[in-house]
Amino acid sequence: MKACVLTDIGRIEVRDVPLPKISPDQVLLRVSAVGICGTDAHIFAGHANYNVNQSGQRIPLSSQPQILGHEVSGQIEECGSNVAGLNSGDRVVVDQGMNCFSTNRAPLCEYCLSGDSHQCEFYGEHGITGLPGGLAEFMAVPSNNIVKLTTSLDIAEAALAEPLGCILHASSVVARAQTRYALQEGPPDRRVRNILICGGGPAGLLFIQYLRRVLHYDGLLLVSEPNELKRKLAKHLGADETLDPRNENLGDAVRNRTGGRGVEYLIEASGQGAVFAAIPTLIRKQATVLLYGHGHAGVELSVLNGVMFKEPSLITPIGASGGFETDGRPSTYTRALRLIESGEIEVAPFITHRFTSLDQVQGALSSGMYAPDYVKGVVQAQ
Repeated sequence: MKACVLTDIGRIEVRDVPLPKISPDQVLLRVSAVGICGTDAHIFAGHANYNVNQSGQRIPLSSQPQILGHEVSGQIEECGSNVAGLNSGDRVVVDQGMNCFSTNRAPLCEYCLSGDSHQCEFYGEHGITGLPGGLAEFMAVPSNNIVKLTTSLDIAEAALAEPLGCILHASSVVARAQTRYALQEGPPDRRVRNILICGGGPAGLLFIQYLRRVLHYDGLLLVSEPNELKRKLAKHLGADETLDPRNENLGDAVRNRTGGRGVEYLIEASGQGAVFAAIPTLIRKQATVLLYGHGHAGVELSVLNGVMFKEPSLITPIGASGGFETDGRPSTYTRALRLIESGEIEVAPFITHRFTSLDQVQGALSSGMYAPDYVKGVVQAQ
């Protein structure tokens, strides 16, 4: 089969690789669509490598090339002999995280027991930690990691259940945290009145919709984003106002819009290091700061000094962790897919690029993602 193989930093080769063999508890998935994520870009550019040995040391691509792609939808080609509830031809999405349920491990580790599957003691991740990802014609996936579509949803939209699952998990962690300001509970003087989302990419656009349509947040919602197209999408999807940090001082703009208070809840979804330096000018004392974006290169830890003086609650969730259904399948992915299928969360408006060949992935990761008209790209099989 064909697969995109990351052989070195910045270099992907489309190669013939062996067709994966499935175990009795796995399905063979014919990949239909794969979202291109910022994590893929970080690994491709050499800013990150999550494939590590038992000592936590990174394994170089020269030793173990990788197949990226973790936002995956497809069609079941074949089911293992122990697989129940799934059939050849089913359209599905994939939880790419390998945990205790994935491997039928007993007893469950303490993290899987608590619904924190991305912290599983035996965790691995297709497309991120060295396990082969979705930028290939086929994948072998545990049946417990599969969620079936229940509608005729566009298969490319279905692939975005993974990033939405990450937003659901992050929001759940915030809701459980003991913070001064809450979105939905507590006395009026302890309610979140003002929210700022830094970054209007796919994550920011999903957060907007989740806040407005699922949590029914009706306070001020600001989005900071330098890209004009993304600002327009943010407004369309529910932001009250968008700010261009290139044209105005972000701290002054936020204070002006919040009556001098600053925001009680800041979602950092840009991955830009410079945002950290601005946080003290954006938040109210003891605000909640959700550190969602990854990257943050180009800053030193001294930028946290000003943040620490404000005593915010810093929350750093990762992935689409959650509990498991009675059949062992992932609850967070199931909920995310149903929100997209029902139309409560829209993803089609920001899928700006559909790549029809694995040969296009190199160009997309090299430069295509940074074009002014790019918001989200999906590699879709023909």
